[in-house]
Amino acid sequence: MAQSNSDSHKILPIVNRYSLAVISVALAVMPALVLQHFKFRDVELPLLLFAIALTAWHAGVGPSVLAIVLSSICFDYFFAPPLYAFSLTPSDIPAILVLISFAVLVARFSAVRRRIERDLLQTQDKLQAEVVERTQQASLLNLTHDSIFVRDMSHVITYWNRGAEELYGWAPYEAVAKRSHDLLQTVFPMPIEDINAELLQTGRWEGEVRRTKADGTAVVVASRWSLRRDEANRAVAIMETNNDITDRKRREEEIRGLNQELEKRSADLQASNKELEAFAYSVSHDLRAPLRHMAGYAELLQKNASSALEDKGLRYLRMILDSAKRMGNLIDDLLAFSRIGRTEAQKTSVNLEQLVKEALNEVQPETNGRSIVWRIEPLPVCYGDRSMLRLVLVNLLSNAVKFTRPQPKPEIEIGCVDGNKDEVVVFVRDNGAGFDMKYVDKLFGVFQRLHHVDSFEGTGIGLATVQRIIHRHGGKVRAEGAIDQGATFYFSVPKI
Repeated sequence: MAQSNSDSHKILPIVNRYSLAVISVALAVMPALVLQHFKFRDVELPLLLFAIALTAWHAGVGPSVLAIVLSSICFDYFFAPPLYAFSLTPSDIPAILVLISFAVLVARFSAVRRRIERDLLQTQDKLQAEVVERTQQASLLNLTHDSIFVRDMSHVITYWNRGAEELYGWAPYEAVAKRSHDLLQTVFPMPIEDINAELLQTGRWEGEVRRTKADGTAVVVASRWSLRRDEANRAVAIMETNNDITDRKRREEEIRGLNQELEKRSADLQASNKELEAFAYSVSHDLRAPLRHMAGYAELLQKNASSALEDKGLRYLRMILDSAKRMGNLIDDLLAFSRIGRTEAQKTSVNLEQLVKEALNEVQPETNGRSIVWRIEPLPVCYGDRSMLRLVLVNLLSNAVKFTRPQPKPEIEIGCVDGNKDEVVVFVRDNGAGFDMKYVDKLFGVFQRLHHVDSFEGTGIGLATVQRIIHRHGGKVRAEGAIDQGATFYFSVPKI
C-alpha cells in the first residue's frame, strides 16, 4: 500500500490530478457506449462509479468532484432518455445521488487511507532510525571488554554483549530469553528484594556478587545496575555492567590471611620478648649476689695474702678481679637494657642542648684529662622521655670518647641535620677508630663487638640500648664510618 501511494505521488505531478478525472470518466464512457451499441444495458453506472472511485482514491476530493460532475453530464447525455440531450428528470436523480454518495464515501476512505499511510511511514522512519541507533549502540557495547547485558523487569535477558560472552562463556543465543539469576546462579550480598527496592528508588545499584560460568567455575564480579524508564516513567529494563574481580578478591583473602598470621606471630614474638626480658632480668639479678661474693673474697685475698703469693698468683688474682668487674658491668648493662623494655615512657618536651650538657658532665671522668675538641651545634627541642634520651646521648658520647683514645687530636661533634617536618635528626661524629661498613648491621646487636676487648673495653650492649630507646620513640638509628677515619651515629626523635 505504501509503495502504491508513493508511485501515485510520482505519477500525479506529471498527469495533472484534474486530468485524471477527465481521463477516468472518458475511459468509463467509451466502453459503456460500445456495450450500449451491442444492446448491453445498465453497465454505464458501474463503470462511471469505478471512474469516480479511481479519481477519488488517487487524486483526492477536488478531482473526484469534477469526476462526479462529468459522470452526471455524461450519464444524462449518453444514457438517460432522451439520449443525446441534456434533460434532468426525477428518474435520473437516484443515479446521480448514488454517484455523489459513492464518491464521498470513496474520498473519505481515501483520506483515511492516506493518513494511515502517512502515519505508517512516519512510524517506519522512526523505527528504522531507532533500529540504526540501537544497532550502533550494540556495536559500541560489543567493543568494550566489560561484561554488559540488559534484562527486563522479570530479569529475563534481552541483550548479551561480547564481553559477557567472554566472561561467562555463554553465547548470546544461549543467554537471551533466560532469567539471568538462574542462568548465572547469582549469589547476592543482600536480599534481592532490598536490591530491587534501592534500584527502583535511586535508579542505580552497585555491589559484589558471586556467579557461576558456563564451565562451572565460580567468579566474583563488581556489578553495577542502571534502571531504564519509558516515557511514562515506568521501569522497563535493567542494564548491568560486570567487572571480574576474582583475582583481586583472592589476593585480598591471601593478604587478610597473611595479616592474621603476622598478627599471631607478632603476638607470639611479643610474648617471647617479654619472657626473654623477664628471664634476662631474673638471671642478671640472681648473678649479682654470687658475683659480689666472688669479687669480695678475691679483694680480701689480695689484701691479706698478697705477700704470700708469687707474681704469677698475684697476676691470676688481678685477672679474677678484672673479670668480676667486667661481669658486674655486663650485668648492670643487661639489667638496664631489659628495664627499658618494661619501663613506661614519660614523654614531654626535651631541650636537647641542656641534655647534651648533662651527658657531657657524666662522661667527663672518662676523658682522663685528655684534650678533646668538642664542637656542639645549636640543637632544637624535641618530644620524648628525658631520662631515656639522656641515656642515648651518654652511650653515644661515651663511645666517641672511648674510640678516639688512640687519636693524638681527638675531635667530637654533636649537631642536627635536616629530617622530615615531623622529626629531629641528631648526630654524634668522631674521628676515632671507625669501623668497616660491611659490619654495620652488627653494631646494634646485643653483645656484638667490632673491636677486641683488649683494645676497647665495653660490654657490647650500649648501642643495642640506644636502638631500643629510639625505636620506642618511633625513630630510627643508623651509622656511617670507615676504619681509622671515625664514625657518625644518627638518631631521629619526634619534634615538639
